[in-house]
Amino acid sequence: MNEKAYKTMTQTGAGSIVLGIIALVTGIVTGILCIVNGARLLKNKSDLMF
Repeated sequence: MNEKAYKTMTQTGAGSIVLGIIALVTGIVTGILCIVNGARLLKNKSDLMF
């Protein structure tokens, strides 16, 4: 019985670490894309005409 609980906790812990890494990478990529797009908008601000 203890082995089953230990195996379940190990799998859950590993899954949580994987999801955390995925969330971290996604957040970093999204932040970089926002910064790049914002810089591009500021650079071309004088070219915009409404």
